[in-house]
Amino acid sequence: MASSDTSAEIPTRHPSGPVAVPGLKPFAMLMGIGAPDARRWAAMGESLLIGDQPMDDLVDWMIGTGMADTRPLFEQAVARGIDSVTDAPQPLREFFTAVETPPAWLDEEMLRRGEQVLRRGGYDGLYLARDVSFLGGYLASGFNKTLLRTGALEKGPAQRFAETMQWALDVQNGMGKFEPGYRSTLHVRFVHSLVRRHVGAMPDWDERAWGVPINQTDMAATLVGALIAPFVGGLVMGIVPSREDREAAVHLARYVGRLMGVADEWLPTGFRDSVRILYHTMTAITNPDETTRQLALPMANDPLTWNYPNLPWLRGRIARAQHLSISSMYLGPRAMRKLGLWPYMPPWYPVLRVPVNLARSAATRISPAARQRAAERGLREQAAFKKLLVGSGPAEVGMSAHHLQATG
Repeated sequence: MASSDTSAEIPTRHPSGPVAVPGLKPFAMLMGIGAPDARRWAAMGESLLIGDQPMDDLVDWMIGTGMADTRPLFEQAVARGIDSVTDAPQPLREFFTAVETPPAWLDEEMLRRGEQVLRRGGYDGLYLARDVSFLGGYLASGFNKTLLRTGALEKGPAQRFAETMQWALDVQNGMGKFEPGYRSTLHVRFVHSLVRRHVGAMPDWDERAWGVPINQTDMAATLVGALIAPFVGGLVMGIVPSREDREAAVHLARYVGRLMGVADEWLPTGFRDSVRILYHTMTAITNPDETTRQLALPMANDPLTWNYPNLPWLRGRIARAQHLSISSMYLGPRAMRKLGLWPYMPPWYPVLRVPVNLARSAATRISPAARQRAAERGLREQAAFKKLLVGSGPAEVGMSAHHLQATG
């Protein structure tokens, strides 16, 4: 499936001007970031029609040649490099030669520091990703159109978030060539292309209205929403990383985005630039509709069914209130209503966490050993939260789209 021609008319989901974004505008203004200019606004509309040409072309070739023969070659190249594939077919070699050639701007030391910074997020980093980025993302109904057509309601919110969380855990455990994050990100890119092909071919997919499934504008918002937005939210909850740590996290996100197939123009070059991309894209894609409540309500109630070792009835209700207190504080009453949720929950959990996180943030400034201890603690907390979501079950990246991978 080739990416769509940008000379086509901009999809009607693109609004005539920037729309209100819950929670982000004050922070953007504080950083001197205004509304997108006319050129940027037009680019976001045009990018709704652009997928990921290199990956889409490779998937076209893989399916045309036969997935049973080409998929093992793809997996071998992901795990061990294209040079490990004997007599690699030209389409595969071209794709992986580009992927395996590091960009001139890549700094390995900053990449490693960024991985450690993400590990230090622990419980609260994941909570912000889930309760603000993930839940708030349902306000962007363009995402929802694709999600629902891949069976999102049947999979359940715990499984969907656990798979996304597993990708994030892989990223922070190594983005070097052939390391977990590298392999996981390329698998996500592959699955995105299969979804783009599958959903785009559905008779009820309206490209004139919605653009290409998993397009460049949506991917840019997802990248910074998943990896950088929790840093923005964390500042309010007392998680205050150093300037060097923030820049390292963005450097990591930039490289992840490159491997994910995000175009250079949408890759963040620094923390301020990442906030600009997040704010600008969200002013263009925040358009709640009936799908917003369809996806948000099950996620809000999902804590009631998590895998608690004891007192599940009580702990489930406390957890639901806890996570809604985070969502309510950051998203605000208006957005909560659009999500179909109770408009206000006292922010008791974020308030309780401020002194704890401030003390921990101060400790990470003391020494490399303190930062390492914080990263180890964060890993333990993240593993415990994953277990709470899926118990002993799997949460493999792309598992929810396994039916597409089997057939292409």
